[in-house]
Amino acid sequence: MKEYRIDQLRNVSVVGHGGSGKTSLTEALLFTAGAIKRMGAVAAGTTTSDYRDEEIAHKISISATPLYCEWHDHKLNLIDTPGYTDFTGEVKCALRVSDGAVIFVRPIEGVEVETDRAWEYADEYGLPRMLVVNLLDKEHTDFYDALARVQERFGTSALPFFLPIGTSDSFTGVVDLVTMKAHVYTRNGPGTYQEQDIPADLHDQAAEHRERLMEAAAEADETLLEQYFDQGTLTSEQFVQGLKKGVQTKQVFPVLCSAGLLNVGTASLLDTIVRYFPSPLDQPAATGTRPGSAEEMTRQTDPAEPLAAFVFKTISEPHIGELSYFRVYAGAVRTGMDVHNVNRDATERIGQIYATLGKERHEVGLVTAGDIGAVVKLKNTHTGDTLSDRRAPILLPGITFVSPVVRMAIEPKSKEDEEKISTGLSRLHEEDPTFTIGYDGEIKQMILAGAGEMHLDVIVERLKRRFGVEVMMTKPRVPYRETIRGRAEAQGKYKRQTGGRGQYGDAWLRIEPLPRGMGFEFVDGVVGGVVPNKFIPAVEKGIREALEEGVLAGYPVVDVRATLYDGSYHTVDSSEMAFKIAASMGFKKAVLEAKPVLLEPIMEVEAVVPDEFMGDVMGDLSSRRGRILGMTPKGKLQVIRAEVPLAELYSYSTILRSFTQGRGSHTRRFVRYEEMPREVEEKVIADAKAAQAAE
Repeated sequence: MKEYRIDQLRNVSVVGHGGSGKTSLTEALLFTAGAIKRMGAVAAGTTTSDYRDEEIAHKISISATPLYCEWHDHKLNLIDTPGYTDFTGEVKCALRVSDGAVIFVRPIEGVEVETDRAWEYADEYGLPRMLVVNLLDKEHTDFYDALARVQERFGTSALPFFLPIGTSDSFTGVVDLVTMKAHVYTRNGPGTYQEQDIPADLHDQAAEHRERLMEAAAEADETLLEQYFDQGTLTSEQFVQGLKKGVQTKQVFPVLCSAGLLNVGTASLLDTIVRYFPSPLDQPAATGTRPGSAEEMTRQTDPAEPLAAFVFKTISEPHIGELSYFRVYAGAVRTGMDVHNVNRDATERIGQIYATLGKERHEVGLVTAGDIGAVVKLKNTHTGDTLSDRRAPILLPGITFVSPVVRMAIEPKSKEDEEKISTGLSRLHEEDPTFTIGYDGEIKQMILAGAGEMHLDVIVERLKRRFGVEVMMTKPRVPYRETIRGRAEAQGKYKRQTGGRGQYGDAWLRIEPLPRGMGFEFVDGVVGGVVPNKFIPAVEKGIREALEEGVLAGYPVVDVRATLYDGSYHTVDSSEMAFKIAASMGFKKAVLEAKPVLLEPIMEVEAVVPDEFMGDVMGDLSSRRGRILGMTPKGKLQVIRAEVPLAELYSYSTILRSFTQGRGSHTRRFVRYEEMPREVEEKVIADAKAAQAAE
């Protein structure tokens, strides 16, 4: 494979809302650049990046897919990412190793939830970005309307570098505002353009936008600004120089236009990426910490530096096993070398190294600083790990994922598969750290948690396809609690006489409520030795065991103080077991008399929705017994904060999307337990008793 200088590399993530045509246009870019010989289609399941079974079945991108092509002696590493909310973790993985982001916008819908989120993630990583108004071949599209909405949301630094020639059925090219030339394409053609004069009806409009662009180029550099003030213009070289600096310092965000399915605007986009996006050399040195300390360290983008590489994606591929995608920030990775996994303090031997193009892999023996590659069969390395030189280790920052918002209980369809579930899901978690799996002993269910219902469906599909394990997903039980509102006293007396030594324990208990969240407190209030000291721990143990299963519906009892204040014992028959049983009996009696109630978990929900759906979403949250805490505008979006009982949030991700035409998303976190309404409590108790009877 051809070797490239570091300044000839461009690492770019392709991001944006689902349905904005990212995969189709990426396919067109690969075709235009000659990396593939034929353009595939998402609907037919033949695109280069959406090659996995689940992507073909669902007809959407599910995983971040690294691709590459060559354009004008530059290597472009393009990472195609999902646009569906459930898979935004993949977007973060891609942006973590990119030097720029190409954000797609639908011309009719404008800035959508995932457009906004992609922008925020790019901000988080400090990336230059450009926006592409795609799908301009569709009916009723208006580039200038989309541009206005982009500028309204992201500011007037989002400036068109190109204007469309024609609309919808007549969209055939773009006007380059830097060169003031028309790029005319053949619809469904090779993706390259013929340079022509600007159509007369666009000349004045183009001149106006070009003037604003030149002002932005001058404002990016003080020297250029002085010349612009003196002479009123910049040379062609200075114009490009100023724009390049503006893009790389995030003072200018190019806006482009295209129609991916027709292969219109693709070469112009490739030109723009090469000309204005930074190479790895233009980026700051990689920063990390010395392992085991907070001491900051840096690595320059130089093959001569000690190795610093970051694994941003791990997948399992048929016939070759685990494949780890990585970016080299310093040094180089060679076949056969030993590297140090800093996160796991393990040594890995580098086997075959590939440059990947979807499922096509081209073996390379070396990946140098600034480039991206893939390596097979690393034993202990997973997503988010740093690989370095053992003699000069550095720990690079990991990836922070959003907490899961959807929980489902899972169980195998066959009992023989119980052990396989944990093994299979553990392997899948190594590839996709955005979901969690664990056994919840309180509700006695295995809980799978992820970013949405589709996310969990895909995990279950992978489990079946790769590990042969079929599972059922059911609604998880809600971890209710029981507590008391009053004080009560009760005697627990356990007396049993059989042949020989008997059992005798007698404990008088007083219980009272504690403030919410205080848990359990045991007080030894015995005086006069009516219960010997050696039996006091057994009394506490008996109460703690009784706490695990309440008297109303069998849920744990919380926020209670129990005081042992009296009792009696038998010099021969008393034992720790007898006092433990007596204490448990007394505690349960006392709880029944202390106004027991059920508590339910309350979640703080943050829903991000478009303005026009705010009323519907707030009404729905209120109907779920939610309390609206406030609203914060975020461009044309609204962030609604509310407290909602967990029991009312089952399948809420799907419901929210249906309310908002797929544009709403939410996060949630536990805040506290509180009493539930009486009618709800009665139903929960009835359901619990019915379940116990069924068992």
